[in-house]
Amino acid sequence: MQQKPLIGIPCDVKQIGHFPFHAVGDKYVVAAAGAAGGVPLLLPSLGDAELIAASLELVDGVLLPGSPSNIEPHHYSAGPSREGTLHDVRRDATTLPLARLAIERGVPLLGICRGFQEVNVVMGGTLHQHVQEEPGMLDHREPDTDDLDLMYGEAHDIRLLPDSWIAGWAGSERARVNSIHQQGIRTLGEGLVAEAVADDGLIEAYRVEAARAFAYAVQWHPEWKYWENPLSRKIFEAFGEACRQRRQRRNE
Repeated sequence: MQQKPLIGIPCDVKQIGHFPFHAVGDKYVVAAAGAAGGVPLLLPSLGDAELIAASLELVDGVLLPGSPSNIEPHHYSAGPSREGTLHDVRRDATTLPLARLAIERGVPLLGICRGFQEVNVVMGGTLHQHVQEEPGMLDHREPDTDDLDLMYGEAHDIRLLPDSWIAGWAGSERARVNSIHQQGIRTLGEGLVAEAVADDGLIEAYRVEAARAFAYAVQWHPEWKYWENPLSRKIFEAFGEACRQRRQRRNE
């Protein structure tokens, strides 16, 4: 029986009560197991270069999840964040080098929301800190509600660019996605190819063109109830297949 691939998911570092905890949202763990068909392995965010390299020796793929926190803007040469902005210094110190090394070593990589922004920054791209305040841009923030089905409901269209992977997965030129962010791509990183854009021109998906393995990222949240969305399943299935191929090669 073929072994399932190990999918590493780096953690946020969150304060719960008196102590910091390493944590990953349940929906990412569930999607890595159910949609990608892997064995999720949570990676602590310690910012240790030796541990980051050792982690990549263990896993067959890396899923960079979303998070309430934002990347510290000095990583993309921008001015300070507004007061009250949530940051996660230890996650930055882990995921940014982890993403870079995964691409270099040909470890399959899927970035979601914050993970999408992380890969862009790693590749030299920059971010809008408040997309909704940019002229001509939509408000991409989630609705003000505690109802998760409304929060993660379809929010806007995206245009799937010709000859893109995602157009092939969707079998169409447009799709509807949820939208739960206010940061977004200002300039696309070197070597990244846009795959989908919102109607205001904001890039919503890209691939790493010269990557040795699957390296893809999306701004929305395909992990949310992926079983109800054919395009979400396709994204995770493509990632999972790349992880299985790496697992098979490593076992040969």
